[in-house]
Amino acid sequence: MDDTNWTSVSHFVLLGISTHPEEQIPLFLLFLLMYAINMAGNSALITLIISTPRLHTPMYIFLSNLALADICFTSTTVPKMLQNIFSPTKAISYMGCLTQTYFFIFFVAIENFLLVIMAYDRYIAICHPFRYPMILTRMLCWQMLALCHILSHLHALLHTFLLGQLIFCADNRIPHFFCDLYPLMKLSCSSTYLNTLMIHTEGVIVIHGALAFIIASYACIISVVLRRPSAKGMWRAFSTCGSHLTVVTVFYGTLIWVYFQPLASYSVAKGRILTVMHSVVTPMLNPFIYSLRNEDVKGAFRKWRSRSWFSFLR
Repeated sequence: MDDTNWTSVSHFVLLGISTHPEEQIPLFLLFLLMYAINMAGNSALITLIISTPRLHTPMYIFLSNLALADICFTSTTVPKMLQNIFSPTKAISYMGCLTQTYFFIFFVAIENFLLVIMAYDRYIAICHPFRYPMILTRMLCWQMLALCHILSHLHALLHTFLLGQLIFCADNRIPHFFCDLYPLMKLSCSSTYLNTLMIHTEGVIVIHGALAFIIASYACIISVVLRRPSAKGMWRAFSTCGSHLTVVTVFYGTLIWVYFQPLASYSVAKGRILTVMHSVVTPMLNPFIYSLRNEDVKGAFRKWRSRSWFSFLR
């Protein structure tokens, strides 16, 4: 395309999940409900962990950070989507779009790294139970969390900076409910070779490397558990890992399907559905997945409910 046909884009138009008017109110109510459940469930889990001294262990420190990341992750996209459903313009500024992209990538990355250190926590707890308090000290936990934030910021900065170097044409309509990388790259008039290269190299290292570490951790866990003579001990070990494995499967399955494919074969329709899965549905389900399969959390919740009911009756 000739340079004279390029125009400066000051804003983008987020077309949303559907352009059919009759679907707007059901979509608004559905996403509002999912967002409310996400906020309530994850906030309750954080409050429960903070207020229960028994849960002040590395595993639950990481879980509370994951719950906080889930709240922020969904808040990056859903409030703007709900606003745009009834907006006549459905516009987002150029800088607002880049900012949304940055925080979306940041929270994807931080969830990725949190799932890694949660797998490491389970590996130490099951494979080296007697050394667990000496290895996973409180100081090491906070150092790992700080490293998660630093690496996530650097990861998000890299991809947002490269996105900011692209030139956009007169067509500023994004067929998505937020400023996602691939839909934006498809709108660009300039070459997206470097962006795609970074996604398929640095992105692969960050996401696939983390997934490989998680798989290796669970391979070691399974190897140790299968050598245990006690069926009860085997079941207890697997029950503490089941919730984490469920979240890992859904998170990485949808993430890899959406982003680690050639740009030319990217389907916006499929991308929207899978993005909803890993950015809205999974954060909403996480507190229930971790609570329903975790005896410590269920026990703490029952005690909290009993205390609340007793205080109410007094």
